[in-house]
Amino acid sequence: MKLRHRALMAATPLVAALAAPALASAADEFKPDAEFDVSKPLIGPHMELFGIDLSISKAVLYVILAGLLTVLTLVLIARRMQAHPRGRAETVVEWAYEFVDSTIVGDNIASKKTARTWFPFIATLFFFIYFSNVLGYLPLPTNQEHTFSVFGADIPAFALYAATANISMPLILALVVWISYNVVGIRKHGVFGYVKGLVPSGLPWWILPLMYPIEILSHFVRLISLSLRLYANILAGHLLILFMAGGLVVLLEPGWVGAGILGIATAAIAVVFFLFELTLVAALQAFIFSTLTAIYIGGAVAEEH
Repeated sequence: MKLRHRALMAATPLVAALAAPALASAADEFKPDAEFDVSKPLIGPHMELFGIDLSISKAVLYVILAGLLTVLTLVLIARRMQAHPRGRAETVVEWAYEFVDSTIVGDNIASKKTARTWFPFIATLFFFIYFSNVLGYLPLPTNQEHTFSVFGADIPAFALYAATANISMPLILALVVWISYNVVGIRKHGVFGYVKGLVPSGLPWWILPLMYPIEILSHFVRLISLSLRLYANILAGHLLILFMAGGLVVLLEPGWVGAGILGIATAAIAVVFFLFELTLVAALQAFIFSTLTAIYIGGAVAEEH
C-alpha cells in the first residue's frame, strides 16, 4: 500500500519520533516488519566466518548496549553496597539488591547455599532482560530503511527496536536456563535420583509409564513458555505502538480532516501504550523470567523436586 502525502502532513512530531519506519516518503510502502529486520549490518561491512554471520546488526548493537548497562549496574551495586545507605544512589542500589536477593532468589530457592551460588546468575539475567526491554522503548538511530543527513553524513532514522522482540535472544536465554537447572539438579541428586524425582513419590507403578513422558515433555515445554512469553509480550507492545503512532492512519487512509483527527487520537493512545510498556511491562517480563529461573533451580535441587 502506498503512503499518501496527506498521512505525512497529518503526522504529529510524536508520530515521527515513535514510528519513523511507518511514516516515510509518499513513494514508499508501509512495511511494519521492517522494524524487526536484522539481516543488514548496522555498523561496518558484512562479516562472515565459517558460514556464521558476524556483522554488527541492530540486534547485536542492542545486545551489546544491554550487556554494558548490566555490567555497569552490577559494578555499581558491588561498589556502593553499604550497611547504611547515605544517599539516593545508595538507597536505590540497596533496594535493587534486596529485591533480587529476597523477592526473586530467596523466596524461590529454599537452600541458602544454592541461593548464594546462583544469585549472581539470576541477578545478571534480571538486569540484562530489563535493560534489553527498556532500550527497546527508547528511539535510537537504527532504522536502515530511511536516513537523514547531518553535515553531509547519512544517519539512520530514529526507530524502536528490542533485542527481546527477536525470538532468537529469548530462546537462547531460555536454553541457558534450561540447561543450568537440569545440570544443577543432576549434580545434586545424580542422574538416577534426578530422573526418579521427576514424578511424586508414592504413585502406583502402573501409572509411571504415563507420568514420566508427561513430566519430561513439561520440562521441554518450559523452553517454549520462557522464550515465547518474553518475546510475544515485547513484540506485541512494539506493534501496538507502531500502529497507534501512525500505522493505523496509513492503513485506513482517511481524508485530510479524518487523518488529522485520527492521527491526534491514535498518537495519544500510543503515548499511553508507550508509558505502560516502558514502566510496567519491561520490568514485569524481566521479573517473571528471572523468578521462573529461580523456581526451576530451586525445584531441581530440592529433595522432592
